Amino acid sequence: MKLKITALATLNLLMMNCQSPQQQEKESKENKNLAVEIYETSAKGNKLTKIEERSASDSAIKIILRPEEKFQKITGFGGSFTESSAYLLNKLGKENREKILQAYFGEEGANYSLTRTHINSCDFSLSNYSYTPTPDEELKDFSIKEDMDDLIPMIKDAQKISKEGFKIVSSPWTAPPWMKDNNNWVGGKLLPKYNEAWALFYAKYLSEYKKQGIDIWGITVINEPHGNGNNWESMLFSPKEMTDFVQDFLGPRLEKEGYEHIKILGYDQNRAGLQEWVDEMFRDEKSSKYFAGTAIHWYESTYDYFPDALQYAHKKAPEKHLIQTEACVDAEVPKWQDDDWYWSKEATDWGWDWAAEEEKYLHPKYVPTYRYARDIIGCLNNHVDGWIDWNMVLDTKGGPNWFKNWCVAPVIVDPDKDEVYFTPLYYVMAHFSKFIRPDAVRIGFENPDKDLMATAAQNPDGSIAVVLLNQSEKVQNISLQLGEKKVNFSIDAKAVQTLVINP
Repeated sequence: MKLKITALATLNLLMMNCQSPQQQEKESKENKNLAVEIYETSAKGNKLTKIEERSASDSAIKIILRPEEKFQKITGFGGSFTESSAYLLNKLGKENREKILQAYFGEEGANYSLTRTHINSCDFSLSNYSYTPTPDEELKDFSIKEDMDDLIPMIKDAQKISKEGFKIVSSPWTAPPWMKDNNNWVGGKLLPKYNEAWALFYAKYLSEYKKQGIDIWGITVINEPHGNGNNWESMLFSPKEMTDFVQDFLGPRLEKEGYEHIKILGYDQNRAGLQEWVDEMFRDEKSSKYFAGTAIHWYESTYDYFPDALQYAHKKAPEKHLIQTEACVDAEVPKWQDDDWYWSKEATDWGWDWAAEEEKYLHPKYVPTYRYARDIIGCLNNHVDGWIDWNMVLDTKGGPNWFKNWCVAPVIVDPDKDEVYFTPLYYVMAHFSKFIRPDAVRIGFENPDKDLMATAAQNPDGSIAVVLLNQSEKVQNISLQLGEKKVNFSIDAKAVQTLVINP
């Protein structure tokens, strides 16, 4: 055996000696080159386009990957099933309906892995409705018939397309009015005498959806417990009220009904108020028992992702989930077939008009594509393990929406003309959802450039996905290093890029 190895080594040495210096140098370089696939979406027109040409530069930004540094395990990325989106899909022709669902859930598309839907109606419903419209503490008339025409068929069709499956987080915007102190869809609080009935409501919902072949992964206790300015469906909770309700009623009820595996996520609103909520939710072992984690939204600012608040929440409960459950370009009517607008600093949000004077600075005009990529990267780098967009599909008005608070979705449709527009936001979302898969682990890296945003994760199959955001007006040259190997390339001006390093 020793002779064979020696002979083989000698043969290799002789072959190398027979090579010209140029051949030896080429082989040495190839051995040190990192094999990557690069995909880019940019203001100049790339849409998840595979980039074949690579540039090399001595002045490149040097990014070093540190896979030995491991952080949170990724739960997933995706968008939300709403009655509005489902209704629109049913108004399209069969071909375009299938095209959109494949784009979101197919392996060739964004391959969404984490989604959200609403319990009872929300603002992106066609009207107000509850599964229990009449007062009855035993909920004998509980029915999900309102979801059977649009919402449930959309979820089922997505399930058929998704090969790996996807998780669903369900959120109520409000209890039925008869359970509340103001007997109204909007605002008000849950009457204490209905704590048991409201906890039973969740169990009934989980059971009815299970009968339809839809297993819910998690629930949030209520969407936006601070309310929404008393505009559409809402119900108010203080941190202590929500924590007590989960500890004394919701958690025990789900346990009793055999749903102890359901992930209960607390809070479910903007990040600026995160600290007081996690302090209360995880105040002691008894209160922490039933909370699987915390849900957050992004509407507090058009540019700040609140890293300090995210870090605080993680340190408070490092073993718990931290999931972004809602985000969208709000207060805007969608721009139809106008990619340039999504790359322009023209969008405004509700805070542009509604924010208190001392908070106006948080709501300047912004670039929609940057806001998405910046927030997702910022969240990932601060221990968030899941990121969910709001409506998957809206029409050219930004609805339908019973309250008429128009918003933008990654896919816009004109059902009357049976036309579909995939905005640049769709491709930005896909840069994460398609390449960073469930159970991936975020890894460390060194990036000396403060203007170039980056994040990296290693997938269960060993591949590494690196996502970059270049918000500058110029091309950036980059040298990416993993161990002894590296690759030189460039990212276009105003672009998002994903690099995939296969094992």
